[in-house]
Amino acid sequence: MKITDEIFQVGGGEFTSPEDAAIYLINFKGHAALVDAGCGRSWDRLSKNIRAYGVTLEAIEYLLITHCHYDHTGGAKEVKDMTGCKAVAHELDAQFLEAGDDRITAATWYGARLEPFLIEKKLSLPREYIQLGDTQIEAIHTPGHSPGSVVYVAESQGLKVLFGQDVHGPLDASFLSNREDYLESLKLLLSIEADILCEGHYGIYKGKTEVEDFIRSFISLPTS
Repeated sequence: MKITDEIFQVGGGEFTSPEDAAIYLINFKGHAALVDAGCGRSWDRLSKNIRAYGVTLEAIEYLLITHCHYDHTGGAKEVKDMTGCKAVAHELDAQFLEAGDDRITAATWYGARLEPFLIEKKLSLPREYIQLGDTQIEAIHTPGHSPGSVVYVAESQGLKVLFGQDVHGPLDASFLSNREDYLESLKLLLSIEADILCEGHYGIYKGKTEVEDFIRSFISLPTS
């Protein structure tokens, strides 16, 4: 699915496998990155979808991980092995990925084991930047759903695009979720005033009002 001339959805649901969270492709003049990696049960379909937009696997420089949960990271090691890209994640979630922790990553929910993998760039600040070609992608720490949840913000065709994969939660003690942090993170997401929201399970939202309404809907609803 084309979102802008530079951003596409290449995985999740009907694109790859039903249990996959959304996987997004960013391509800035031949410098590419993936946002999340799904469960890893459909590499052939994912790689085909990437190539369909004229992006070679070798052009993928980063795997931008939003958080450690298996439906977003189960395929991460294979993506790294097949593309040679570097993984980016917040240090608070990176520890569980590098250790292959099946409980905190929720791999056990899928009857699976998480294959551990190296996180080359560990985020630790409230806001950091990843250079992709001539363009900077902003990484913003948004704890709550998991301790190291991150959203990424990129500008494409004059539009501010927010990759906020699990804006909706849920919150669960086995995830080390924190409701107070989650609500503060939702308020932070509202302050970004994104033109487009690329969510992990609920699809694409376009227009500042539609994005704001979606985020705001989770501030007052039960999340567990």
